[in-house]
Amino acid sequence: MRVVLAEDLYLLRQGLTRLLEAHGFTIAAAVETGPELLTALLEQRPDVAVVDVRLPPTLTDEGLQSALAARRQIPGLPVLVLSQHVQQLYARELLADGSGGVGYLLKDRVFDAGQFVDAVRRVAAGGTAMDPEVIAKLLHSTVRSEPLGRLTPREREVLELMAEGCSNSAIAGRLFVSDGAVAKHIANIFAKLRLAATNDSNRRVQAVLAYLNGITDH
Repeated sequence: MRVVLAEDLYLLRQGLTRLLEAHGFTIAAAVETGPELLTALLEQRPDVAVVDVRLPPTLTDEGLQSALAARRQIPGLPVLVLSQHVQQLYARELLADGSGGVGYLLKDRVFDAGQFVDAVRRVAAGGTAMDPEVIAKLLHSTVRSEPLGRLTPREREVLELMAEGCSNSAIAGRLFVSDGAVAKHIANIFAKLRLAATNDSNRRVQAVLAYLNGITDH
């Protein structure tokens, strides 16, 4: 799996490179500025981009904007952004096109190698990997309207854990319920969000994006 990595701190960039390579990834490019990132993404067309939100030359949201610019030219390009702090605006921009293959992690999560690598793989596969703190901030500011308002508190808990990337069995363990109960909650979520019966993996991503974006009509 080919990765384009963007991080301006040399030691962290080298550390992430070695970590990813140790888990079987190929680093197609490792860059430190926004313009270099955009060029690398368009030229390399990787399986996934791992991007620090803040890159030179502006050190504001250069990394995110370069990744989004590349995503507009390469629809569906998987992007996992890393940030020091939760910024709702950044998360909403990343989720705005309503397609999968997106993730937003706080940099603290990078120090858990297993969690980080799993997030990279999940985003590359077209799923979502949203930091729990990011989800909490988004949910705090999101107005609950139909059909999202029809979800029960338990269904919202299940959907939040789906957004983190938890499997059905992991959700069951976190909520202390059976796998069957989780499957029933997910079926109810699909129905209430009016997600057509395609495949469950695709509907899972659509449900998460609908929830995080506060989408009211499918």
